[in-house]
Amino acid sequence: MENSIYLALSRQMALKTNMDMIANNIANANTSGYRAQNLMFQEYLSEQDVDTIDKEADDDLSFVYNSGQYQNETQGTVKFTGNPLDVALNGPGFFGVQGPNGEQMYTRSGRFQIDAGGTLTTANGDPVTDAGGANITIPEGSTEISIDDGGFVSNQDGQIGQIGVFEFANVQELEPRGNTLYRSPNGGQPAQNTVIKQGMLESSNVETIVEITRMVETLRDFQATQNILRTENDRMRGMIQRLTGGNS
Repeated sequence: MENSIYLALSRQMALKTNMDMIANNIANANTSGYRAQNLMFQEYLSEQDVDTIDKEADDDLSFVYNSGQYQNETQGTVKFTGNPLDVALNGPGFFGVQGPNGEQMYTRSGRFQIDAGGTLTTANGDPVTDAGGANITIPEGSTEISIDDGGFVSNQDGQIGQIGVFEFANVQELEPRGNTLYRSPNGGQPAQNTVIKQGMLESSNVETIVEITRMVETLRDFQATQNILRTENDRMRGMIQRLTGGNS
């Protein structure tokens, strides 16, 4: 296979990954606290192994590959719900959550609920944690549940606990883990510039029209690359036929 086909295939692979990410953004356009993800492309240079006599042909090949992804840090629209267990963050912080296997994770989604054991959890059942990583338990029979700007949870008998909110020096270090959860390799610091608003939810920051436009552009780029591959394949087949006297 010639180098031109390898290069075109590397572009198609990157475009497919980009399409998958765009499709996931659109699918989460109505997911509370979801932040749109974007793919980062980078050039990858690969040295050719050529005959030492042909030094002029010793040029690097420029491949395309996705080097990672980054999230859109724009805060989503905050909407009033009136549900006392719905909370939204105003600022750059993230709620602390106990993820699978007890791992500390973070989320912007404040659609909380109380499970059968009285533990405050996310809509997906992950326990919400306090600043020390401990679960928050709502006593049975609690009424008039209130959550103030600092995250302190109270019922009719007084204060119960405080929801952990964390901020990060570099938000892009957060690694998406699905269900609006993020993992941080370095952990977060207690929030200084974020407040909680009870009875409200933050919408996804996905701009559907923008994502659909990106999807169309990516599809067109994929099709254009496919045409290049088809043309190159026809050229190589014609060359082989001529070299073999038309018997291929």
